[in-house]
Amino acid sequence: MGSFIPNTKAEQEEMLKAAGFESFDELFADIPEDMRLKTPLDIPGGMSEMEAAGKMEEMAGKNKVFRTILRGAGAYDHYIPSIVKSITGKETFVTAYTPYQAEISQGILQSIFEYQTMMCELTGMDVSDASVYDGATAAAEALTMCRDRKRTVALVSATTDPKIIEVMKEYCFGSGCEIRVVPEKFGQTDKDKLREMLTDDVASFLVQQPNYYGLIEDAESLGEMVHEAKAKYIMSCNPVSLAILKTPGECGADVAVGEGQSLGMPLAYGGPYLGFMTATQKMMRQLPGRIIGETTDHDGRKAYVLTLQAREQHIRREKASSNICSNQALCAMTAAAYLSAVGADGFRKVAEQCVSKAHYLRDGLDEAGMMPTFGGEFFHEFVMTCPGGQKQVDTVLKALEEQDILGGLPLGSGRILWCATEKNTRAELDKAIGIVKEVLEGGASR
Repeated sequence: MGSFIPNTKAEQEEMLKAAGFESFDELFADIPEDMRLKTPLDIPGGMSEMEAAGKMEEMAGKNKVFRTILRGAGAYDHYIPSIVKSITGKETFVTAYTPYQAEISQGILQSIFEYQTMMCELTGMDVSDASVYDGATAAAEALTMCRDRKRTVALVSATTDPKIIEVMKEYCFGSGCEIRVVPEKFGQTDKDKLREMLTDDVASFLVQQPNYYGLIEDAESLGEMVHEAKAKYIMSCNPVSLAILKTPGECGADVAVGEGQSLGMPLAYGGPYLGFMTATQKMMRQLPGRIIGETTDHDGRKAYVLTLQAREQHIRREKASSNICSNQALCAMTAAAYLSAVGADGFRKVAEQCVSKAHYLRDGLDEAGMMPTFGGEFFHEFVMTCPGGQKQVDTVLKALEEQDILGGLPLGSGRILWCATEKNTRAELDKAIGIVKEVLEGGASR
């Protein structure tokens, strides 16, 4: 924000007089005397730009940044075209606030409208909101929007990311919605158990696609089962996988949610990220947040407006069923810029590269001595088991770390959740496989 200049002392005095005051003391006269600051705050003095940059670099130097990342579990290392940051880094967008005044917010409103359009195309759904805080929040909000007075139970597959399940439990506790976890079977949702648990009080069922173990669930048959029980079907999706898998719309979902970090946002030590939410036309008025719409002004010119924000607590606070009062506008715009930059063909190639490299890594680790934990098709994550148990897992990951490689996520019981994306080169994968093989052979010889 290099062009930002704070107001001067003279400008402050001018504003005071325009407001009808002679001094700041007069401006704050209604504040009790004992509440006012009498002496300056005890904080360090300012730094020059060079000093501040040096201090920040010193602090950043404590972080460990791996050259090769083979871990996912909800946050993924994808390539981000430079134009994405170039666009979203402009002050016009970085400093923008919630576009309540449409007449002065056309640019921001249009960017959100374009984002919504892209998310609808990506998920195959009818409507999209303007985004929520993150993928876990989106999943939790989806459970809330599907419940009604008679159906207050939410089912969620045990193959869903444990972090997302924890957030959903917190939301359900606050909204009076009971959450029940459907067991897994061989790394996928247990269909027989789901059928048993789809009782008359069940409002919805949520499945993650691909699931936490990277496996591709039989989403269509799950949806049919849920709808037979007259419950709502929610899919929590990895957006990159939707370039090659059937969309939630094609699988019969009523609501589609997910984490949008993969769409142009860096790992950034956990955020800020982006929660996307799309739904069918019938579910539109239950969507939290807001929806941007396209219309025309009185002169017939194209215009963008806040079309719907029915569930926001600042509109109908006493009846609100959601506390989403803001959105991740800059992150949503980042997703739109990323999708525009890579294009439909490029996005599909990203997904295909993820699949290809993940299968290459899995086959290599299998030959190195690790064992595939589950059967079934997977996208770009998979679970392998170390023959030497959890102690060997620690040895493998430490050996990789010493070579500047962040290995997979340990899941306990000797299992590791691996991930590969389009950024991982064949040389990097071969190096990781070689290190794992060396560790496992060394353990076998002992």
